[in-house]
Amino acid sequence: MDPSPSRPSLIERLSAFINREADARGELVELLHAAHERKLFDADALGIIEGALAVADIPVREVMVPRAQMDVIRLDHGLDEILDFAIATSHSRFPVVRDGRDDVVGILLAKDLLALQREPGRELASLLRPAFFVPESKRLNELLREFRASRNHMAIAVDEYGGVAGLVTIEDVLEQIVGEIEDEHDFDEDADNILPVPGGRWRVKALTGVEDFNEAFECELAHAGFETVGGLVQHHFGRIPARGEVIEISGFRFKVLRADRRRLHSLLVERMPLPDGVGG
Repeated sequence: MDPSPSRPSLIERLSAFINREADARGELVELLHAAHERKLFDADALGIIEGALAVADIPVREVMVPRAQMDVIRLDHGLDEILDFAIATSHSRFPVVRDGRDDVVGILLAKDLLALQREPGRELASLLRPAFFVPESKRLNELLREFRASRNHMAIAVDEYGGVAGLVTIEDVLEQIVGEIEDEHDFDEDADNILPVPGGRWRVKALTGVEDFNEAFECELAHAGFETVGGLVQHHFGRIPARGEVIEISGFRFKVLRADRRRLHSLLVERMPLPDGVGG
């Protein structure tokens, strides 16, 4: 008598689900959770797999930095102004515009600013990389494939009329899969919670205590029952804000520098000017 066929392996069952229609995704997720409960892989691996499945349903517009909150460099800016801006924002890439945010003429890599310092007379336009444009409705899994194929790390999202809607980076896409990615511009664990940057602003860890913030800035930021600055900012938004979003609280302007789907990580803080006739 022939031996009875063996049960399909977990990998074979996963492959079968992946190759089926999208309506089988719920069954696949249940299978993944069952595998996790059997300790076939850890929680981090489960999160990554679920994130990889989720990006097929997420359009660019849901993760992009909106147009109004994009940090852009104007083609006619001087070297000192560009350097101060690059230091303050700590980005590695910047859209460069000519007449406005709809007129993106290229992408400037921060490392290429070294060439301007060595050759002050060089035209900024000669350093620009071509801008990569994508529709804001594009799904993140498709965008990730295009990023890999084109070796671009930033895309300019456009609306149905061709206007600039925002920007998205490869890091934004990967963070939907693996969670927050730390880079060389993020805070070291041992660094101070509040660091000054050019332009009279400060980079502040979201986990900074409100009491510590008040002491550093000699202010009385209302606690509202929250211990950390990030918790307070999130409370005022009424949700977890996305990178680039801005809110004003008690005389301070808070801009979200880094955030993921679960929490805030760092903020750019500046004092708002006093109204005319106040404090003078």
